Amino acid sequence: MSSWTRTGPVVVEVDGSADGLRVVGYAGEVAVRAGVELVLVAAYHGYSSYSAMVPVYAPQVPAVAAEEMLAEAVGFVRRQFGEELKVSTVAREGSRLKVLQRAARDARVVVVAREHASGPAGIVSAQGNLAVAGRAGCPVIVVAPGWRPATAEYGVVVGIDGTPLSLEAVEFAFRTAADRGRELTVVHSHHVPYRRLAADDGTWQERAALTVSETLAGWDEEYPQVKVTRLLTTRPVVATLARESQHADLVVVGAHTGPLPIGDPVARRTIAEMTCPVAIVAHHVTSAERDRRRREIPAPSDIIATTY
Repeated sequence: MSSWTRTGPVVVEVDGSADGLRVVGYAGEVAVRAGVELVLVAAYHGYSSYSAMVPVYAPQVPAVAAEEMLAEAVGFVRRQFGEELKVSTVAREGSRLKVLQRAARDARVVVVAREHASGPAGIVSAQGNLAVAGRAGCPVIVVAPGWRPATAEYGVVVGIDGTPLSLEAVEFAFRTAADRGRELTVVHSHHVPYRRLAADDGTWQERAALTVSETLAGWDEEYPQVKVTRLLTTRPVVATLARESQHADLVVVGAHTGPLPIGDPVARRTIAEMTCPVAIVAHHVTSAERDRRRREIPAPSDIIATTY
């Protein structure tokens, strides 16, 4: 079992978008449920878009614009949650990635918006949020455009692949389901694209069930109050998660740490295609995993061949 846990405030990005205040409201609900502080963060650049070709146009100073966005967000939080929720604001110059990475150092979770609903623009937006998740050091929840809580939400959904990449995601999913009093659906796909399954006799189900049991070992005992449903399928995992997300409270998937999310196509597509909030939980490689990787790399030969 993993012992990876996070405490601290809930951090939410304030970007001034039309959907931004709704995302702030979602983050406020997460903070109220956890009984922690809500930190509103706005990144800005130290230059404006002034052009000598348009002298009558007087752009607003970026730092001032960021402070105004934060003030509007604070007012929204106060109207939604009153004075009981502790709120602080951070306006910092720099790129979105660096500002959120710094703000997330002591956070339990970071909440951001997905800018586009679907299509290529949605994939680009997902790539940026996946980069944030790889560097944040805590789970990053991406809220889909226009999302509203459904009246028939049935719980938290987590996708697992049988590798260590799922360890922190499963822990976060169990803890979230317990905190929210929700059921947990565990999705494992045995999809083999472009060819027929060699195990049409049903043996794939036995292997998939064993993978799920090994991944969940210990967590069901630690969270006995969480009802767990195991969903084994041969459909593509993203398609299955997307279907489950239509009535889910939250979808959880694992991702790699680091600045380059190239190796996480499933996480990227999950961010882009889900209809409910998605929690991206980065996997922190252990020393045992590093040692195992080193052993798998063949040692260089001691034989020196002379060439002419």
